[in-house]
This record gives sequence, C-alpha cells and structure tokens, in this order.
Amino acid sequence: MSGSKNKTVAATFETREAADLAVEHLVQKIGIERTDVFVQAAGRQNSSGVEASGGDAPSANEDGREDATLSGEIEVSADVADDKITTLHRTFGDLGALRVTAK
Repeated sequence: MSGSKNKTVAATFETREAADLAVEHLVQKIGIERTDVFVQAAGRQNSSGVEASGGDAPSANEDGREDATLSGEIEVSADVADDKITTLHRTFGDLGALRVTAK
C-alpha cells in the first residue's frame, strides 16, 4: 500500500461475476496492486451455498445436476491512498455495487 494516508474502501456485489469484474478494474484500470485487493463473503455464511457443485457434484453427464447458486453477497475491498478513494467509489458504483463504504 503506497502513500502515508490510507483507507479501506469496500463494495458489496450481488454476484461473483460482478465482484471479479471489479477486481479486474481495480488492478488493470486504476493500477491498485493485486495484493491490496481483497475478496470475501459479505456475511458470515459461505457465499457459494450448501448445495454440491463443481468438484463435489456428480459429473455433468449425470442426470439431475444443477450448479449451486450463490447464497450471499460478495465483498470486494481495497486498501488505497486517500487520493484514490473518489475513483474507487465511482468505479464500484459504475460496476453495480449494492453498497460502498470507506474506513
């Protein structure tokens, strides 16, 4: 994290796809170091749900397979210098964040 004054800006997204896109924008377009960007479930529960999917589910060729849906929101946060806070708020908003906060 560069700069003497830093804050954490966090945004909550409805889908994992939107969260991934936000990470991509922060790193590639704004120039935030990937090590300063964090992704986690927005709540206490696992955002991938409790239904089997991926490696723990039956083969795609087996009858009845349906991938599990997300059961919670995804939070993307970044530790940034004060001069990038406005840019992050705007970027998160443009990408459809449900909420944006700064600490």
